[in-house]
Amino acid sequence: MTAAYDTPVVLDRRDGPYGEVVLRRHGALLQIIANGCFLMDTSDGRSERLLVDAARTALDGRPAPKVLIGGLGVGFSLAHAAADPGWGRITVVEREPAVVGWHREGPLSEVTAAALADPRTVIVEADLVAYVNETSDTFDALCLDIDNGPGWTVTEDNGSLYTPAGLAACARVLAPGGVLAVWSARPSPDFEGTLRNAGFQGVRTEEVPVARGVPDAVHLAVRPG
Repeated sequence: MTAAYDTPVVLDRRDGPYGEVVLRRHGALLQIIANGCFLMDTSDGRSERLLVDAARTALDGRPAPKVLIGGLGVGFSLAHAAADPGWGRITVVEREPAVVGWHREGPLSEVTAAALADPRTVIVEADLVAYVNETSDTFDALCLDIDNGPGWTVTEDNGSLYTPAGLAACARVLAPGGVLAVWSARPSPDFEGTLRNAGFQGVRTEEVPVARGVPDAVHLAVRPG
């Protein structure tokens, strides 16, 4: 439990390719801050685990499905995927070298050490938006958590991911019947409509109640085929 009066301690501060990123410790919690905007901490992880589980459940029982996790963050999604022997290759795309470093040899290794040692895990240092437009690889599931939601992006360029063109790029790297799962700090009916208009099927939203405010959400959609 972190007391309200505890003062956050900066463990590392770096200038990355998209601005400043900071790793802080606040009591027992580790926090990631980007350009002064709080992104995430190690307080819970329920919605990040739901992101992975909901995608796995929505798949059609295919063996050893390949998953792409967009955004390493504090590592909850990766750790949860690696704890499931049913997943095949687990590819994580993270654009901030500092975040990757904090997991490989820094404080966040307490979350992901076992997952990074898993032979199924592949870390790709790249911008996710560029990656889905350029890769020749395909996946059975895309679990994307790079922003606070479709309408609250960390950087302006990320906004293109949630447009018809960005969703078309996601569909291109999904195998037929593959699942797109997108984390959001709040449900977005507008984004559900964009998913349907982009040709996805089975569009729905799962919510995770939080102590105060609107629930976290995972938007789910299936590529036809």
